[in-house]
Amino acid sequence: MVKLTKIYTRGGDKGETSLGDGSRTPKHDLRVAAYGTVDEANATIGLARLHTQGDSDQMLSRIQNDLFDLGADLCRPDEGNNAKKVMRIVSAQVNRLEIEIDSMNEKLDDLTSFILPGGSPASAHLHLSRTVTRRAERLISELSQRENINPQALSYINRLSDHLFQLARLLNEGGKHDVLWTPGENRLN
Repeated sequence: MVKLTKIYTRGGDKGETSLGDGSRTPKHDLRVAAYGTVDEANATIGLARLHTQGDSDQMLSRIQNDLFDLGADLCRPDEGNNAKKVMRIVSAQVNRLEIEIDSMNEKLDDLTSFILPGGSPASAHLHLSRTVTRRAERLISELSQRENINPQALSYINRLSDHLFQLARLLNEGGKHDVLWTPGENRLN
């Protein structure tokens, strides 16, 4: 369990931060950007939860906890055999998202166009969360090209954006209140 006794340490005053293994790196390092963006996605989900309840809120609560697991995973460089001793995203977390996505999909109207972010307040916030999640995914993908990372981390963030999309649709009355894109609607010619 984490115990924080002091919030500021002054350790980052010169533009560096500590990773989970104790090593120091610049705050603009790609790894820091990746887990920082995961944290940002988590914060946007917290905003969405102001407008959710019941099963939807419970799913988002689990996701927020998973995102802390993902941040812990990403902040700790792969240490070969020692990597098994630290927090890592596991396939069961990815599988849970897939099961929830499939369950939501059964309740949704078919898509007839791309969807513009909007509809209910919860859906609008979830679309924002989805876009931040996609940015985190791009950073994690880039990181995976440069360093070894847990492959489940990339799978989880990829699945999460799909989950948030489906949940946004579900909270728009099963897709009935989705805001659909009308291609070329505002062109003058």
